[in-house]
Amino acid sequence: MNRNETPRVQPDPNGPVGPVDSSLVPRYAGPATFARLPRLDEVESADVAVVGVPFDTGVSYRPGARFGGNAIREASRLLRPYNPAQDASPFALTQVVDAGDIAANPFNINEAVETIEAAADDLLGSGARMMTLGGDHTIALPLLRSVAKKHGPVALLHFDAHLDTWDTYFGAEYTHGTPFRRAVEEGILDTSALSHVGTRGPLYGKSDLTDDEKLGFGIVTSADVYRRGADEVADQLRQRIGDRPLYISIDIDCLDPAHAPGTGTPEAGGMTSRELLEILRGLASCNLVSADVVEVAPAYDHAEITAVAASHTAYELTTIMSRQIAASRTA
Repeated sequence: MNRNETPRVQPDPNGPVGPVDSSLVPRYAGPATFARLPRLDEVESADVAVVGVPFDTGVSYRPGARFGGNAIREASRLLRPYNPAQDASPFALTQVVDAGDIAANPFNINEAVETIEAAADDLLGSGARMMTLGGDHTIALPLLRSVAKKHGPVALLHFDAHLDTWDTYFGAEYTHGTPFRRAVEEGILDTSALSHVGTRGPLYGKSDLTDDEKLGFGIVTSADVYRRGADEVADQLRQRIGDRPLYISIDIDCLDPAHAPGTGTPEAGGMTSRELLEILRGLASCNLVSADVVEVAPAYDHAEITAVAASHTAYELTTIMSRQIAASRTA
C-alpha cells in the first residue's frame, strides 16, 4: 500500500502527511511505524524523525534493549493525533515520520558508535530533529556528538536511575554506564546546564557522586521529585537550562519497576509515569533540539507496561519539538 492509498489523518490536503486514520483502519492493523506515521521515504522532507537504534551490546546486566524500539512502536499504535496536555496536534503542525532503524554492528561497540553517529549526521543534516528509540544508553554518546556538530555544546537533561558517568567497565570506555563522562570529556556538553533526574539506589562509593559533580552535573533524585512535585522540579530545570539548545536523554529505568519492569537494570523507589510526563510537559518552553528514550527491554515487560510508558514519553517529546518548529515558522 503506497502513500496515496493509505487513509491518513490529513485535515489540510497541503499539510503534513499524518498517521493512518483509525476510523478507517483499526489500530491493531496497518503499518507498524511509530504512531502509524508515514515512513521517511513516503514524504518529501521531515521535521521530526523518529528513529530506532536496535543496539544493546553496551549493557552491564540484562540484555534485550535491542528489541526496545519495535516494542515502543507497537505500543504507540494507541497514540492519537491530538495531545490535550500540550493543546497541540503534533502530526498536523509539522511533518513527523518514522525513519526506520540505524543498523549497527552488534559485535563491535566502537564501530557501532561510529555508525550511529554517521547516520545521525545524515538525519540532522536533512533538517530534521531526532526522536531516537533505543537500544541501550551507549547510543546517547554518538547522538550527542552529532547534535553538537549542529548546535555546539548542548544542555543535557538525563532522566535515569543511574548516573552513567562512570569511567570504564572491564576496561571498556564505551558502555551504557559511561556515555556522559565521555561526552563531557569530548566537550560536546554545556557543563553549566547538566542535570540528572530520577537517580536513586546504591552506588559503588561516595566518590561516584563527587566525581559526577566535578563533571558539572546537578542531581534531582526520585525522592526529590516525590517530595517537591513535578511542577517545582520542572521550574528548577527550566531555570538551569535557560534558552540553551537542549538534548533530553531518558532511560526508562528512571521510572519505578512498577511502571517500567521491562528494563535492564531496575531500581526500587523510582518516579511514576505520571511524574515523568508532567515534568516533560513543564519543559515545553525549552529549546529541545533532539531526544532519546532508551533501555526498554520487552522480554522483561508485562502487558506492555514499559513500552506504553515509553511510547507516551516519546509522544510528549515529539509534541514539544513539533510545537517549537511550528512556532519558529510563524514568528
